[in-house]
Amino acid sequence: MEGEPTLHLRIFDLNCWAIRYLSKRRQERVRLIGDTLRREGFDLVLLQEVWSEQDYSDLRGKLAGCYPFSHYFRSGVIGSGLCIFSRFPILDTLLYQYSLNGYPYMLQHGDWFCGKSVGVSVAVTAPLVSLSAQLHAEYCREKDAYLPHRLVQAWELAQFIRHTSKAADVVLLGGDLNMHPEDVGIRLLRGWTGLRDAFAEAAHFEGCKNGCTLVPDNCFTDKSELLPFPLGIRIDYILYKATSSFTVKCEELKTTTGPAPGTDIPFSDHEAVMATLHIHRQGQPVGATLGTADLALVDVVTEARTEVGVGLRAAQRQRYSSGRMAVLALLLLLLQAAAALGTLAGLGAEQPFPKLSFCLLAFLALGVLVLSASLHLFHTMEVKMLHGTEDQMWMALRALQERP
Repeated sequence: MEGEPTLHLRIFDLNCWAIRYLSKRRQERVRLIGDTLRREGFDLVLLQEVWSEQDYSDLRGKLAGCYPFSHYFRSGVIGSGLCIFSRFPILDTLLYQYSLNGYPYMLQHGDWFCGKSVGVSVAVTAPLVSLSAQLHAEYCREKDAYLPHRLVQAWELAQFIRHTSKAADVVLLGGDLNMHPEDVGIRLLRGWTGLRDAFAEAAHFEGCKNGCTLVPDNCFTDKSELLPFPLGIRIDYILYKATSSFTVKCEELKTTTGPAPGTDIPFSDHEAVMATLHIHRQGQPVGATLGTADLALVDVVTEARTEVGVGLRAAQRQRYSSGRMAVLALLLLLLQAAAALGTLAGLGAEQPFPKLSFCLLAFLALGVLVLSASLHLFHTMEVKMLHGTEDQMWMALRALQERP
């Protein structure tokens, strides 16, 4: 882009919902996504929830002609699900896995096993730093047990963007952030990084009302989860900013609206987001804009820190409960060991020794000990991460309040 005063960048972002064996019509939808991307010829494609590396390989083979550069980000037990396809050469990549990502014993949710992350690629144009991210799902808005974890992820993502984009001219973030536009996590992310929302900034919009990306009309969505939101919710975003001698404007933003053209199914249970950005080089550098130290930002960081503090106290209670259970299980094992030694030494030999019941009780106590000790260890790490984030937010608040 050095010799070009302007650049029109077309971006495609989609949560593909491609879970092997679980997602409906997964292979058919992946083929449909590949056909559409090859036909449309976007400049940059950011995909989430491509859980199968075989699906990524199929897409890479199909799109090699129009997107010669791509990368799949691997993390967790089953992978991050993040991948990027680019028309521009990718110079470097980096994956950052969030320190907190749900609970391993919540098997029905599974976020902990996939290792939610943010994937970064650096392209030669501008240079351009593009990020594909996904945060922990909400599941229940009324009793959101994962809110502290999601706020930690939003804070880490914001800090990650600030520290990795200092040498970039343009930063793009796309992904399923699992937060509504007015949620504290989104306000924290945008306020702390200076990122702008393509939907709010677009000169022209076309698609679902209010830019919603999870809508009840989609045949793959759970209608019961969207009962409080008859129009749907917007949780998929394209955010951007210029950090040096460039300006970025969103000329157009589109979302898909149900079934793909010529088919009876949509790409995913999420609607895709497509943005056209106009990147213009200015005569003189304007400097980086990493957020404004105003009362609104102070309020957002304060609110986020309060919620993290609530999560910290809950984690401390869970750590105490699991630790107490581990101690009780250990005491029971010690009592059984003492009883067994007494029997072997001939004490109480006048009564028969209930070996089967004794062994079952010992296995039960051992199982409780292992499980409770594992939970105690996990919640100890959770307490440390939440406490560390709370301290970082407190330092950020002091810096904001002391800034002239």
